[in-house]
Amino acid sequence: MGDKGRMKPKQPEPTASHHLKWLPGAFAAVFGAFLGLLLLKFGNPPIMEKWVATPGNIYEFLLGYPWPIAWAYWLLGIISLVGLLVARPKLTAPRWLVALPLAWLIWQIAASIHTLDAQLTVPTFLHFAACVVCFYLGLFSLAWARPLWPFWLGLIAGLLLVLAIGWQQHFGGLAESRQYFLVYVYPTLTEISPEYLKKIMRNRIWSTLFYPNTLAGVLLLLLPATLGVIVEARQRFTIAARWFLGVTIGVAGLACLYWSGSKGGWLLMLLLGLITLLRLPLGKVFKIGLLSLILLGGLTGFFWKYSAFFKKGATSVSARFDYWRAAVQTTREQPILGTGPGTFAIPYQRIKQPESEMARLVHNDYLEQASDSGVPGCLLFVAFIVGGLVWSFPRAKDHWTTFAVWLGVLGWSLQGLFEFGLYIPALAWPAFTFLGWLLGRNAMSLKPIDKPRSGS
Repeated sequence: MGDKGRMKPKQPEPTASHHLKWLPGAFAAVFGAFLGLLLLKFGNPPIMEKWVATPGNIYEFLLGYPWPIAWAYWLLGIISLVGLLVARPKLTAPRWLVALPLAWLIWQIAASIHTLDAQLTVPTFLHFAACVVCFYLGLFSLAWARPLWPFWLGLIAGLLLVLAIGWQQHFGGLAESRQYFLVYVYPTLTEISPEYLKKIMRNRIWSTLFYPNTLAGVLLLLLPATLGVIVEARQRFTIAARWFLGVTIGVAGLACLYWSGSKGGWLLMLLLGLITLLRLPLGKVFKIGLLSLILLGGLTGFFWKYSAFFKKGATSVSARFDYWRAAVQTTREQPILGTGPGTFAIPYQRIKQPESEMARLVHNDYLEQASDSGVPGCLLFVAFIVGGLVWSFPRAKDHWTTFAVWLGVLGWSLQGLFEFGLYIPALAWPAFTFLGWLLGRNAMSLKPIDKPRSGS
């Protein structure tokens, strides 16, 4: 039979995975842009949602902030559907650790059943559910995304806009906003958030976030990761360009941190810098000398900047002690299920010291968990955060990006000892995503075991 009569071997048909090869990168790009958008439009606690108005025109839509949190849930739902298409159920982390966020969320459901106020608990629980969704998207979907730079592109773009608005506030924008508010807006209001009124009367910047300390939390979480990405961008930028970008963004971020007036944020950023220095391949004597110099300079600048604050008696510190005392007392009264997610303000109003300011949140994520969802809820959350940080601790051979992301999550978790970053979507959703990605970052190295061929 001639060549014409021979049957050509059947070519394998392209698989669905072949056609969708671009999908993981597209998911990474959309997810990163979404997290960047959170920084600009969703920086308020969900329990403050009643003061958030739907934009009435294109100006309010683009330049006014924040947006209704329901918009974020819809966007996250769509992104989750795309994430399911690229997800792979392969784990490098222990299953008990991966299951902890789900166990914590289930306990929040139990605590919600006996809540003191459903109007506070429902939005808080929905926010927690979104946190857990972000964690699993980071673990099962983002960990498989290649290339990853589209993810960082959107997130870093959001951070840069936050920095730009922070600089604009410091150099006149905040004073102009205050004047406009007092002349045109304040006289027309029937109800105003006390937190916003207190915030706008001060000179501390907050950019697009809830208040100045929330801005500090964003910088602690994202500034290390941004600088780590720049360090690793060898194929895209020259050494000079990377130095320029790193120094420019680093100075802009540290300036915003300084202008935010966050005392705890400044000390934590100093700590993160010292931890980074320990990882550098420097001589022991030189490293000790440099560590001592940075520590001395940082603490000197801190006490010089805030000397007046300590002379006045550090009122915000004493107020936090009263919040924490009330949270402990509430936990003793309701040790199993607490008072319901997001309801700390209700028992605090009853047991607070007369001279203390009213607070809606404990200013300590871990004590708030104990107060709102009992000791079990607190232990589940602490086990997840501590276990995730310990298990994902970067090895010496890991890239600087991995170390920088881990460092940012460490900063966020430590700020939770005296702030409420867990209750801010712009902070908690990226932090949970990062933890998921850190736990799943080695998933690409897992190769399926080939089955032996028949007859071999």
